[in-house]
This record gives sequence, C-alpha cells and structure tokens, in this order.
Amino acid sequence: MSVTACQGLGFVVSLLGIAGVIAATCMDQWSTQDLYNNPVTAVFNYQGLWRSCVRESSGFTECRGYFTLLGLPAMLQAVRALMIVGIVLSVIGLLVAIFALKCIRMGNMDDSAKAKMTLTSGIMFIIAGLCAIAGVSVFANMLVTNFWMSTASMFTSMGGMVQTVQTRYTFGAALFVGWVAGGLTLIGGVLMCIACRGLAPEETNYKAVSYHASGHNVAYRPGGFKASSGFESNTRNKKIYDGGARTEDEGQSPPSKYDYV
Repeated sequence: MSVTACQGLGFVVSLLGIAGVIAATCMDQWSTQDLYNNPVTAVFNYQGLWRSCVRESSGFTECRGYFTLLGLPAMLQAVRALMIVGIVLSVIGLLVAIFALKCIRMGNMDDSAKAKMTLTSGIMFIIAGLCAIAGVSVFANMLVTNFWMSTASMFTSMGGMVQTVQTRYTFGAALFVGWVAGGLTLIGGVLMCIACRGLAPEETNYKAVSYHASGHNVAYRPGGFKASSGFESNTRNKKIYDGGARTEDEGQSPPSKYDYV
C-alpha cells in the first residue's frame, strides 16, 4: 500500500470514528429498560449521559435532563469526562491531519514536517479511540453490576417467586455505536502512524566527501592544495623524463602516498 493511500485511508477511517463517537455521546439510549419479565408495558424507559426519557405506548416521549452535577454517580461523571476528552483530542487530531495530507501543499512545507504532523495526529486518534472505548466499557460494567444487583433483590428465597417489580436496564444502542466508533478511531490512528514512516525522508549513514579534479597547475601537499598562477617559474614543478630517468627540483621532496587525496 502506498503512503498516500495509507494516509488517506487512515484519515477517512478516523473521520468515521470521530462522527460515531460524537453521535454515541449525544444519544439517549445508553441504557434501555429490560423487558424480559414484562414484555407488554405502557411505559418504556431509557437513559443517556445527559438526560433520561420515557416513551409511552401512545408514541409520546418525554425527556428530562440531569440538572444536577454533584448528585450524579461518580462513574457517570467519569464516562462523561472520557467521552469529552476523546472528542476534543479527535477533533484536534483531525485538524492536524488535514494539513498533514500529502495531497495538500502548504507553502514550503517539506515531507519531514508532514511526517511529524501525521505522527502527531495518529497518536491523538489512538488516545481518543482508547478514551471512547474505555468510557463505553465503564458504563457497560456499571450496567451489568446494577442489573445483577436488581435481579438478586427481585427474588426471595420462597421458590424464586417474584416479590417486587423493579426496573432493570440493559445495554442500549449507544454502547455498540461507541465501541465501533472507538475501534475505527483507533485503527485510523494506527494507519496514520504507519504512513508517517513512509513520509519521513530516509537518512543515510554515508558521509559526503568532496573530491577535486587534479590539474597541471595544482600541487597536492599534506596541508592542502595550492593553485599556481601559471606565471611562476616552470623550473620549480617541471619534471623531466628521459629514458626512465626523472629529475625534480632540489627544493621539492619526493611525493609520498599521503600527498594525494
């Protein structure tokens, strides 16, 4: 899979996950009334993070918000905080991911900057997905605990006969939406982190070495090279080859293997 396709797929999947997390947070059906022992009822109750609703058999629905903050259970407040943190982080990561897309050019932004922004948005998506999954799971655990506690209090030791009728709540549609949305956000963040590796420029371990072409007017020495002007005396650097015999100036020492680069 190419880098652009991986990045685009991660962006789209994360966008769908963010939309699902926002929808699950705003839904009222986090917990719905259990109709196992009472399938025919004139009133159907369901609750969300922000309000509780009652739907009558006539089709009329009445909802009432939670107008208190300190009176709510601590677990419900924790779920609210987790979902809000997940939404905020996912929205910020979405804005960063838009500018980090490889198909969008912003001035002189190079690939290394886009790689860093892609990695940042991917980490934000992963954290947001984990927050959404954790919030939904905490609420589901609270429902399971209350369900079995209500079931135990409904029965007596006299042959398991029902003595009182209590309202029990089970999983609502918002829990499943939240689980799926959190998973999509998490997968999108992982894809963005994978795309970051392809956007980052490859670093080489070889050091650059500059080579200078040799010429007739360049004398190589251990301390560097010196270019002659051409007007100096030719007798200083002139070499005479005659039948294999070589004569050099007396002031110039024979070249060694360290004189050449």
